[in-house]
Amino acid sequence: MTELQYISQGKTPQEHLQHIKEFCKAGGKWVQLRLKDTNIATYLDTAIKARNICDQYEAVLIINDDVNVAKIARADGVHLGLNDMNPREARKILGDNFIIGGTANTLEDCMQHSNDGVDYIGLGPFRHTTTKKQLSPILGYEGYRNILTKFRIQNSELPIVAIGGIIENDIPEVLATGVSGIAVSGLLTNKENMKEKIYNINMLIVNKLETNR
Repeated sequence: MTELQYISQGKTPQEHLQHIKEFCKAGGKWVQLRLKDTNIATYLDTAIKARNICDQYEAVLIINDDVNVAKIARADGVHLGLNDMNPREARKILGDNFIIGGTANTLEDCMQHSNDGVDYIGLGPFRHTTTKKQLSPILGYEGYRNILTKFRIQNSELPIVAIGGIIENDIPEVLATGVSGIAVSGLLTNKENMKEKIYNINMLIVNKLETNR
């Protein structure tokens, strides 16, 4: 739950799968398949192929938005946006063994997700990103610090993952705000030295968590 998370991107489903394979081959262990503006048959077909790739490299596969695709493709879980199915309803469909994550932009979002029993929260965006069409207000370092400080009084254990336009140089200071992990997309898509990048980011996350214990 505290690992580096990769949010897939690409102009076609085939590109999504290629980028997922590159991430997994370089040592990445947590993938979220995020296909937008496509039909259910294409999404399901891509999810099944992504499942096969993740199985090959022993990586976790999360499906963005679609609970039914996640269930049929035998993914490890689903990530739900603020306007998607309620996590409680998703839990009824998927059962206790599936990972359920939820998007948050405010303290109130985090509290609601905590009450609804999610396994982790994706909090963002950190800065402007072109991967989402309807972007919530930017949080930045101060936004994360404010939300995390107040949220941890109520819930000290639920993992919160920072997401949204994060670049490599941001990571140490983003982790210093108290988040549990980092989710990225463009940072690890079609990039050289991906294996080294993934290793370095994971080491930053691990070292920060050990320091906080």
